[in-house]
Amino acid sequence: MLIGEVAQRSGISSRMLRHYDRTGVVSPSGRTPGGYRDYTDEELRRLFYAEALRSLGLTLKEVAAALDTPDFVPVTLVEQLIDRTRERIRQHQQLLRTLERVHGSDPADWADVLHTMGLLRGLEATSPSARHRFALSLSDPLGRDVPLVVEAALSEPDPAVAGSLRWALARAGDAAVPLLREALDCADADRRRRAVEALEKVNTATSRAALAQALPHHDPLVNRRAALAAGADGDPASIPVLTGLIVEGHDDGDAAGTLGALAERHGLALEVDRAIARALADGRPEQRLRLTSALADIPGPMAVQRLRELTSDPDRRVASAARFALEETKSRTLPDREAPARRPRPR
Repeated sequence: MLIGEVAQRSGISSRMLRHYDRTGVVSPSGRTPGGYRDYTDEELRRLFYAEALRSLGLTLKEVAAALDTPDFVPVTLVEQLIDRTRERIRQHQQLLRTLERVHGSDPADWADVLHTMGLLRGLEATSPSARHRFALSLSDPLGRDVPLVVEAALSEPDPAVAGSLRWALARAGDAAVPLLREALDCADADRRRRAVEALEKVNTATSRAALAQALPHHDPLVNRRAALAAGADGDPASIPVLTGLIVEGHDDGDAAGTLGALAERHGLALEVDRAIARALADGRPEQRLRLTSALADIPGPMAVQRLRELTSDPDRRVASAARFALEETKSRTLPDREAPARRPRPR
């Protein structure tokens, strides 16, 4: 069959048929008296096999190798094609995300597009050291840059780079807070943790309020940090959580200090005392010991009374810590000239 007829019947262009011939993938062995290429039936079958393989994404070199290998194993080729296709999909998805982020920055002109592309290249550099240097160069991200820097901070695995990105967000101030608050409710625990760290680094009234609003939260880490933020703002709903932190030994020093502020500055001494009393009643010796140490940091007569009661605790460590805490409390109320020498607190 002549090349023109093959092209007409198969839909393969004459140009592609000649390319197959030049590269040796499918070369017609016959010639007519007039010198035209003439395909045998076997060559036509090879031609259609070649087209099928090429449609799967193989290069002409790979097509020729597959057709010329007697013990060719199709499954191996298919596995390679799967890996190659997955990589193309990954690259296309990355490109799509980049384009969406450029579009989300609402560029007004090509200068804005180029600015955003440059920002993305720096934030997504392959080397952590390159990302670190770029993050340190972000003097004051504003406007359209903030969502990109927030996304980078929420997804950055390297601790040093993540710290630099949080520093950049802190310089941006409250502009980053809504996106960080939204991330507290995402499904990814690492993103939630990074959002908490970024909100604490921003450390404005707005960021502290945003973190406090997450109380209560199903994520223990978010719940702990939200309770500390809420307690600092005088929210009584934080008291049970803060007491629980002391019982569990998580952030117990910060929790005790926050409970002290709630009792003294926010007029919630009774609520704090009740929460601690319940925890003491249910607590094991090591938990009562932590609560005793916390009472030493809580001012007021109610805390003093709890310490007096704890001097009779059946656990000697708790009783000793309570007596020591009472002495510490007395020393704080005496004039400097009457205060006894401070002794190390028992561990």
